[in-house]
Amino acid sequence: MRSLSNIYWLGTKELRSLLRDYALLGLVVYAFSLAIIAQAQSSSQEVHNASVGIVDEDRSGLSRRIGQAFLPPYFQAPQPIAERDIVPLMNAGKYTFIIDIPPNFERDVIGGREPDLQLNVDATAMVQAGLGTDYATQIINSEIADFVSRTEGAPVPAVGLAARIVFNPNVETSWFTSVMGIINSITMLAIILAGAAIVREREHGTMDHLLAMPVRPFEIGAAKIWANSLVIIVATGLSLCFIVRGLLNIPIAGSIPLFLAGTGVYLFFATAIGVFLGTVARSMPQLGLLYLLVYVPLALLSGSNTPLESMPHWMAAIAQFSPTAYFVSFAQAILYRGAGFMAVWKQFVLVMLAGALFFGLALLRFRAVAGKTA
Repeated sequence: MRSLSNIYWLGTKELRSLLRDYALLGLVVYAFSLAIIAQAQSSSQEVHNASVGIVDEDRSGLSRRIGQAFLPPYFQAPQPIAERDIVPLMNAGKYTFIIDIPPNFERDVIGGREPDLQLNVDATAMVQAGLGTDYATQIINSEIADFVSRTEGAPVPAVGLAARIVFNPNVETSWFTSVMGIINSITMLAIILAGAAIVREREHGTMDHLLAMPVRPFEIGAAKIWANSLVIIVATGLSLCFIVRGLLNIPIAGSIPLFLAGTGVYLFFATAIGVFLGTVARSMPQLGLLYLLVYVPLALLSGSNTPLESMPHWMAAIAQFSPTAYFVSFAQAILYRGAGFMAVWKQFVLVMLAGALFFGLALLRFRAVAGKTA
């Protein structure tokens, strides 16, 4: 009971210190609010309002149908341009897509002569250009097939394909990037806050006072872990409710309390890394450099930006040992697919074991630092 009391009061001291550190407090607020909004709304990879120019050298019913088939919100209404203006307008970046319909296009289609139709694409916007090319190709082929079937009659397809998209019916990037932004912020702040708490004690000279008190390194480390984890969990819950679900209007399929419980398990691991780095770093700049060496690999191997299946086999094998990858996995399962505890409990256990391992390493390092100080 005395140990628990020490952990509690040391944790409240840590909370008071964090509330007086306006720089770190501002970082927490920004990371779970404006940063999430910016990431969700500025990193969209869907085709939206793409500019289209059309060179109609045929001026037929089919060419008009093709031009009228490009509709909002994916495309702007096609603007007629001259053939000689294609290269200057593409060089100037005025249009993302320019369709060049040659003369006698409709006549050649009806006659079965397979005429060429040119689609010019500005691929500087790489993702939108790739998706938009697929969309434009489907639109053009669909209009041509529908035109030919009405003029000559076409056989009915033997198979009707019905695509069913689940968990994100409109395939909106913001549904993914907003939640992944929160997950990345959790990892970032867990390491920074816990590490900064140790470095701040050493810079202010209060670490010597703590070590002179009748408290153990375990109690000091545990207090910093629960205090900083509490701040991040509260910020995560508020961000999910008011930013993601409220302001961005993104639905959350699963249980937020279950996700927050899993976040608490993951924070045991992430804050333990922060405590360990805090015992290694002698100043805040050193902590920042060490943070980059740890956070960047964790983020890249987490699956939050690139699915593990898309990584090289050797890299995906390494990612299997990253607790951050398990955190991303059960976060997606809970928030996107509505998974319950029975579907994610194994990942909870693996993250907890990793947290216990790194907390043990942090305590060993903490005792070494305490011995040198003594």
